[in-house]
Amino acid sequence: MDFTFTEEQQAAAEAAKAVFSGVAPDSVLSPALAPGAVAKDFDRALWHKLADADLLSLPIAPEHGGAGLDAIALCLVLRESAKVLARVPLLECSAAALTIQHYGADGLRAEVLPRIATGGLVVTAAAGGRTGHEPAELAVQARPEGADWILDGTQTAVPWAQMADRILLPAHTPEGHAVLALVPRTHPGVTLDDQISTSGERHAEVRLDSVRISSQETISDATAWASLRNVLTTGTCALALGLGERVLAMTSDYTSKREQFGFPVATFQAVAVQAADRFIDLRAMEATLWQAAWRITTDAAGPLPPSGDVAVAKIWASEGVRRVVQTAQHLHGGFGADTDYPLHRYHAWAKQLELSLGPAAAHEEALGDLLAAHPLG
Repeated sequence: MDFTFTEEQQAAAEAAKAVFSGVAPDSVLSPALAPGAVAKDFDRALWHKLADADLLSLPIAPEHGGAGLDAIALCLVLRESAKVLARVPLLECSAAALTIQHYGADGLRAEVLPRIATGGLVVTAAAGGRTGHEPAELAVQARPEGADWILDGTQTAVPWAQMADRILLPAHTPEGHAVLALVPRTHPGVTLDDQISTSGERHAEVRLDSVRISSQETISDATAWASLRNVLTTGTCALALGLGERVLAMTSDYTSKREQFGFPVATFQAVAVQAADRFIDLRAMEATLWQAAWRITTDAAGPLPPSGDVAVAKIWASEGVRRVVQTAQHLHGGFGADTDYPLHRYHAWAKQLELSLGPAAAHEEALGDLLAAHPLG
């Protein structure tokens, strides 16, 4: 496989490094010390910097003020954002923009995409379903009524919902088809109940009670929800990779300076072997991430559908990020639990990413089903 990035993708990554270089991961209260959410809002100052650097408009077509780049470029930016625990809805808003760009009606694209590109409209996405364990499209029912849709149901653990202007959420029709609805947060019939993530960020349970949405604000393409889900999942894998890389770098720096018996602990064989194992985890996470991002971007033919590559990336990201932070805590000793040191923050974010991705066993089962349905010749 050739993982060489285009000049435009590399430029996006360099711009992201420049913007995130000034972000401190401990700029808010520690999730270990906060009685509730670590902050009421996301990092608005950083959001405006991302807009000024044209990083919010990456997936948006030039006619709407964007660069017209793909999910690979988005994952490169997300990878950098995770290294500093950037508190912005970059994944959700960009995934929504990509979906609207590809599947939305002309009027919807013209209305929302230019505003997303400038940072003036914040969109989040609901993908957790009612409980976090069932298909998200089954959590809300959409029934047609004239030229409108009526939405009823509940989506849980919707990130940044209280601060977003609109929520892109899946629903199912009486015939069982999946549709996407772009629902204003303050729309009549929409109720938000606070939830706190493992990382200390504000999430929400979004309840919809006879919410009327015009057909202009819905996407009925049969493949739109699967596409949104794949981008959200692959982007989460990119976050896991960036976080893991930063944690391993912190561990390498600490163990090279921490001395025991007159020698840096990094020179001890047991320490070096554990760090090497985690390096291998990260390289596997990286390879499977770019394979998945390439498949969902190009829709290139393969022995399995793109969902197979996404499942493999999820397996490595979910397991790998957990192993990386656990090894980091072990090699840091008691220092890793010090709330004045940022490692515990990365551990909390890693656990949130792991929970978002779901257990590796479930993805292995899904991959097995795909292999059974598409025998490799």
